[in-house]
Amino acid sequence: MAGVEFGWMPPVGDKTVSRQEFMGNVQRGLDTIVGHFDSVWFPDHVQFEDRDFLEGWTTLTYLAARQPLLKYGHIVLCQLFRNPALLAKMAATLQYLSQGNFIAGIGAGWNEAECKAYNIPYPGAGQRVDELDEALQIMKALWREDHVTFEGKYHRVTDAFCQPKPDPVPPIMVAAFQPRMMKLVARHADWWNTGFSDLEKTREQLAKLDEACHAIGRDPKTLRRTAMISCYCAPNEQKLQEMTSKHSGPFGVGLTGTPEQVVEQFKAIVDLGIDYFMISAGGFPDTTPSNSWPMRSCPPSMHVNPGP
Repeated sequence: MAGVEFGWMPPVGDKTVSRQEFMGNVQRGLDTIVGHFDSVWFPDHVQFEDRDFLEGWTTLTYLAARQPLLKYGHIVLCQLFRNPALLAKMAATLQYLSQGNFIAGIGAGWNEAECKAYNIPYPGAGQRVDELDEALQIMKALWREDHVTFEGKYHRVTDAFCQPKPDPVPPIMVAAFQPRMMKLVARHADWWNTGFSDLEKTREQLAKLDEACHAIGRDPKTLRRTAMISCYCAPNEQKLQEMTSKHSGPFGVGLTGTPEQVVEQFKAIVDLGIDYFMISAGGFPDTTPSNSWPMRSCPPSMHVNPGP
């Protein structure tokens, strides 16, 4: 199998520290992972309960400029927030400025509360899937063709022109869980993304993904499988308990343990066919998870790129 790769999900904001301290911590995180992790990932929300939450596109663009040796993607862009032709132009621009390091992660949108708060239309689930389907058609056309005209039920462009073209065309990663979205992934995506919670649920999702690919004659092996996941890793049980009692990541506690224990947990997920992980490292800015990162201890059979 190909080497397993890892991306870092930095904190989305922190009202408990000063802006200067927060920015310094993020830069330190970028400096820590470069040369070890492959990428940086940031979510796309305008508000999330009463948490501090930085806007996704602005933040990712800033981070890409701060550390140009990494790849960058959203996990994932909400297609409800932006006109798809404008989004295609934004992606092409970032791909140009980042020298080809952008990955286009996108989803149908799910947080009704933030849409209501910001007066963003929030249609039913079926329409959101159809809108994303049309959006992806427009984006892919603008990245590859000149003078694009598209007339859909929800989106349209007329003689639209996008230069410079993204080079290379960004991989499209779609987050999906339900059957209609799985079919959309099979038609349009290069990568599939899920939020990992347990092995059995992920195994079922992967089976549905394979079914969707077979239904349209696509080889499932051509679709990269990725997962966002929280991880708390410490050199001993005492430090681990200290970290998990103080912090709660955006996706729950996730994988926990000493380096050796976390390696075994990752191996079980890799065995399902997932080879790319977007990790929220629990406890940041405490650098214990990074300094104790379990990938140092991975056996050769796991084919993992070593972590910091």
